[in-house]
Amino acid sequence: MEDIYNLTKEQISELLEKNSFPKYRASQLWRYLYKNDVNNFEEMSNISTPLIHFLKMNFFIGSVKEIRNIISKDKSTYKSLFSLKDGQNVESVLMNYPSDDHRKPRKTICISSQVGCALGCTFCATGQQGFTRHLSSGEIVSQVLYYKQLDNNGFFDQVLDKPEKSYKGIKNIVFMGMGEPLANYENTIKAIRILNDDKGANFGARNITVSTVGLVPQILKLADEKIQINLAVSIHAPDNQTRSQTVPINKRYPIEMLIDACREYIRKTNRKIFFEYVLLKGQNDTLDHANKLGILLKNLLCHVNLIPVNPTSKSDFFRSETEDIKSFQNKLSSYAIPSTVRMEKGIEVSAGCGQLANSNDY
Repeated sequence: MEDIYNLTKEQISELLEKNSFPKYRASQLWRYLYKNDVNNFEEMSNISTPLIHFLKMNFFIGSVKEIRNIISKDKSTYKSLFSLKDGQNVESVLMNYPSDDHRKPRKTICISSQVGCALGCTFCATGQQGFTRHLSSGEIVSQVLYYKQLDNNGFFDQVLDKPEKSYKGIKNIVFMGMGEPLANYENTIKAIRILNDDKGANFGARNITVSTVGLVPQILKLADEKIQINLAVSIHAPDNQTRSQTVPINKRYPIEMLIDACREYIRKTNRKIFFEYVLLKGQNDTLDHANKLGILLKNLLCHVNLIPVNPTSKSDFFRSETEDIKSFQNKLSSYAIPSTVRMEKGIEVSAGCGQLANSNDY
């Protein structure tokens, strides 16, 4: 049996036609699955009994099961440990953000694309865990719909502190959980297209962000997808020597090649790139590093997210001092490069950037 979330609307339509069911049933099924949040085929009241039987014999709905959860002390962050059908586990996070200078209150979910990660960034708990397998598109979609259904039922308004005016529904999806999304390219893109469908879950493409540590061929391929998602590139250093010490993939795709790919992506899509920069005390946070980064990114359509490193069990890195972060940001400003310091969420329950890895925090 297969998770029906693995199928696009077109694949469902083809399947029904192949098995002598009316093609128009595909649109009905799609609405039940993605708008009505139905978790049981028998709840699809206007679907024929033979089709319900066919679906029950061949498919199930959803391939993740929450087995544990934990809420941060400030009640802004909810982290789930999901069990998959083969017994593997992944973590995902929902964050409730208050309004800030330019954004309204919002809910953001951070989802996983792989069990573990093969790229081995030295400050990242997922990279320290190693790689097990890719997630299917259905397993990716299932994480999102699980949170969507809880939110629609008012669950998060009960267990989390509500911002002054809580955003109705989940606003943003970020592929920044466990794994490298572009290493699982086909399943990631398929999941995005399913979630983006305006007759279904209807998550806006501009509210979906895919993060990559810098897989150059996939960045170039993504530029041709004709889908207006956000791209976040984990750069973490301004030169090859420094970057190769913490981001091993830099040896395959050095920083000059990565920046060239980013320029091409911007040229083709006319969309801003978000550069993620994890600040490691004494490693990549000096004014010299900031100066090099400013020169590297000058005149690029971009925004830099500065992220003080979060603690992980197998990392010896420490977060930069507050004054050093301010100096780093000011130097970037002198090159007219906009930047923000990432708002921290759920650090003490290992729900922050770089901390997801089937932890024992629950």
